[in-house]
Amino acid sequence: MRLLGLFLLLGLLVIVPFLIWGDNFAALFSTEGAARWLEGHGTWAWAVGLALLIADLFLPIPGTAVMSALGYLYGWLVGGLISAMGSILSGLLAYGMCRALGRRAAERIAGAEDLKKGERLFSRAGGWVVTWSRWLPVLPEVIACLAGMVKMNFAVFAVALICGSVPLGFAFAAIGDVGHESPALAFGASVAVPPLLWWIVSRLMKRREAPAEEP
Repeated sequence: MRLLGLFLLLGLLVIVPFLIWGDNFAALFSTEGAARWLEGHGTWAWAVGLALLIADLFLPIPGTAVMSALGYLYGWLVGGLISAMGSILSGLLAYGMCRALGRRAAERIAGAEDLKKGERLFSRAGGWVVTWSRWLPVLPEVIACLAGMVKMNFAVFAVALICGSVPLGFAFAAIGDVGHESPALAFGASVAVPPLLWWIVSRLMKRREAPAEEP
């Protein structure tokens, strides 16, 4: 139960800034507003966009609007690369900060028994959870933090994070690039492609880990 409480607490910590400053950030970082704001930084617009996506871990920045703005400025390919990188770095930062707490601190926060339950959950289905969470509101930050706290296998976390972040980044960059003509198609792709990628990659990883048959 303590782990569930921790999940809700982390979610609340992410939601509270949205409740306080969300309207201001949404007005500033609508796709059009974000594009104008990024353009004002000239050749450093890509770096500012990347920083905003990483800061989404702490601030109520609408990351998908920033991704669309990057697509508008740089096209779907370069904008998609920057967007995906920002999402990946944000996830890695959340994971790293919570993993750095150490076992003793994690047990004090979540409880020894609940921590073990979390470890079992993330060892069995962590890849799916991380992959799916990237396109949901609030959950990306919360799931990445929990994955770090229960010390989910880093390689599995990183691969699942990439599988979820890359389609999301390219889909919303494409929305910005084409002028929002097919947002439903791009959003649908961002939802469907991540689990498909993880399904393929997870099976490839299992094949590599399987012991070779003795002659």
